[in-house]
Amino acid sequence: MSRLPVADRRTVRRALRDMISRHRRAVGVVLALHSAAAVAGLAPPWLLGTIVDRVTAGASVATVDRLALTIAGCVLVSALLSRYAQYAGHRFGERAVAELREEFVARTLGLPVSVVERAGSGDLATRSSVDVATVGTTVREVVPTIVIASVQLTLLFGAVFLLHPLLGVAALAGLPSIVAVTRWYLRRAGSAYLAEGAAAAELTETLTTTAEGTRTVEALRLADDRIRHGTTRVAVLWRARRATLALRTVFFSVVEASYPLPVAVVLLVGSFLLSRDAVSLGAVVAAALYLQQAIDPLDRLLQWTEQAQRGFASYARLLGVGMVPPEPPGTTASSRGERLVVRGARFSYSNGPDVLHGIDLEVRPGERLAIVGPSGAGKSTLARLLAGIDAPRQGVVSIGGCPVTDLDPAERRRRIALVTQEHHVFIGSVRDNLAFAAPDASDEQMRAALGTVGADWYAALPAGLDTPLGDGARQLGAAEAQQLALARLVLADPHTLILDEATAALDPTTARRTERALAAVLVGRTVIAIAHRLNTAHDADRVAVLADGRITEIGSHDDLVAADGAYAALWRSWHSRVDEQR
Repeated sequence: MSRLPVADRRTVRRALRDMISRHRRAVGVVLALHSAAAVAGLAPPWLLGTIVDRVTAGASVATVDRLALTIAGCVLVSALLSRYAQYAGHRFGERAVAELREEFVARTLGLPVSVVERAGSGDLATRSSVDVATVGTTVREVVPTIVIASVQLTLLFGAVFLLHPLLGVAALAGLPSIVAVTRWYLRRAGSAYLAEGAAAAELTETLTTTAEGTRTVEALRLADDRIRHGTTRVAVLWRARRATLALRTVFFSVVEASYPLPVAVVLLVGSFLLSRDAVSLGAVVAAALYLQQAIDPLDRLLQWTEQAQRGFASYARLLGVGMVPPEPPGTTASSRGERLVVRGARFSYSNGPDVLHGIDLEVRPGERLAIVGPSGAGKSTLARLLAGIDAPRQGVVSIGGCPVTDLDPAERRRRIALVTQEHHVFIGSVRDNLAFAAPDASDEQMRAALGTVGADWYAALPAGLDTPLGDGARQLGAAEAQQLALARLVLADPHTLILDEATAALDPTTARRTERALAAVLVGRTVIAIAHRLNTAHDADRVAVLADGRITEIGSHDDLVAADGAYAALWRSWHSRVDEQR
């Protein structure tokens, strides 16, 4: 399976610079407010040291009270500035994350359908949920915290140097071990978190495909196989998470052990300087308090560094979606005529063996063609080639003399519609769901389309076309969702329609009624039906039998039954099962 790409570090850094550039005013306000709060926070330790010196010199209680009130005022100012700085930071973060989500949705919708299907739903689902949430946390919390903590640490250590240069040098005692372990961690964390994200995508893909194919798993007794496969994916994710956990264990252990060292060294050096009257007792107290105060921003900085690695890895995966080349615009705006022709078409998935072997087929405008054959014969693959989703490895699929894949995508989708048995109900009203196919359709046209496909359930909806559907609202069953998709098809009004088992979720009676209604509406249009119920083939103008990626028979229903070949055997087998069910 071909996974979606992942952006490199240079691309991620460039994207971050662009994001900051777009919001430079908001970023400037956040930095200014936090810097002011940090400066206000420098005053209390210095003032406390001043109180120690004044008391030692015999200052009055009034002097101490004035200094204490000044400390309280500085703490209040620092708190207020921090509050407004956090408010401004969250506003910036929410705007940036909103832009990120919109850009990601735009990139995703611009992906070629073939790329999305080959990448698998698990990879895209993980990027659109877990990775977007991780990047959102990084932008809202991590980046501001790292920037703010860096500013605070610079000011705090600078204040210690101002008290006395030797105290400033002593304050750096814990820095070598912290820098060393941080460099060690950063060299390994990026690839480790990318591996964890890929393993999570694999597990999501496994769970999604297993859940979607539950009936197939039960019918073919593949439950044990799927359990083993899922267990293997869980084990891979577990190993990936253990690897990142091991990195964090080493990183945080060394960092935590380095915190007390600077305070101890500063007190030792301060006592030496104090004994020689090089500094005052208040200066030593202030330096120790500054270092104690530095533990919090340093701790936040290093803790959020771990989350930043997750965020950068997720951001690389999100940007990777934009690295997929968009669907080609097409070299031809339109074609002459509606005749669909396949000549010598061969196709394989991901450089595997061919699943279609030299298909030759011609579909006349207005013809109803049924394609039948056993499972795995290549029917759905041929439908994808006819719709222009995939291009043949060899040969050509053309409409009106123009290769289907050379048509402008918008023109191709307007003229050729592929409807499968997999349908989606979007969160929104019935009208919203139908408007995807025809934004300008009137309410009368929408109601007529629902009536055409036999959507009798529509009459019972409390608010008609305004009835909300989807999560938290009315839930449609598989058959109802399929009828909704077919109603979209009626509204889209394509000239060439490809139905890949589009009525599979309907019961036989409803499916038969829906197919007849569609046949009446689509008179004069080309209809190609991948048939699992052979009554569809019985009503078609011609039937093509596909076996092992080759067309073995083609002709009318009566002619193929009379020929007593593969189609006749399929017809007799299907007819006998229908009789038994009756």
